[in-house]
Amino acid sequence: MRRKDIITSIEVANYEELNETDRHLVDLAREATLRSYAPYSHFRVGAALLLDNGEVVTGSNQENAAYPSGTCAERTTAFYAHSRYPEAKFVTLAIAARDTSGEEISSPISPCGACRQSLLEFETLGGADVKVILAGAKEIYILPSVRSLLPLCFSEIV
Repeated sequence: MRRKDIITSIEVANYEELNETDRHLVDLAREATLRSYAPYSHFRVGAALLLDNGEVVTGSNQENAAYPSGTCAERTTAFYAHSRYPEAKFVTLAIAARDTSGEEISSPISPCGACRQSLLEFETLGGADVKVILAGAKEIYILPSVRSLLPLCFSEIV
């Protein structure tokens, strides 16, 4: 028997340390939280996705009384982006959230397992890493890829 350590390195930054493009994506993700439909959880999530064609697509979580028929912000954004621009590759995804009081969360949240797997599908399809920015009010996490969020993923590519 042997041991295998899986380590994910992330950068921790504040908003001012981001480059202009990443700040813009964080702003759009934060703005998208305001379009969330979250009457049950009252937890609003927004996402902004930069594509390699220069387009930016945003989305927010959309809940439904017939739980789990709603969709997370990350999948709303990814599915719309791919249906609208099927040839475009994903470049950078920013995610932001507001808590049940409507305030921006202080520490970043990360996508749920279903979103991680869905996002990985698009990263794999594009053949290139998709940078992930998880925005909180006090700090921001920057991950080099979706795969770094899901190291033991289900994928044809190992």
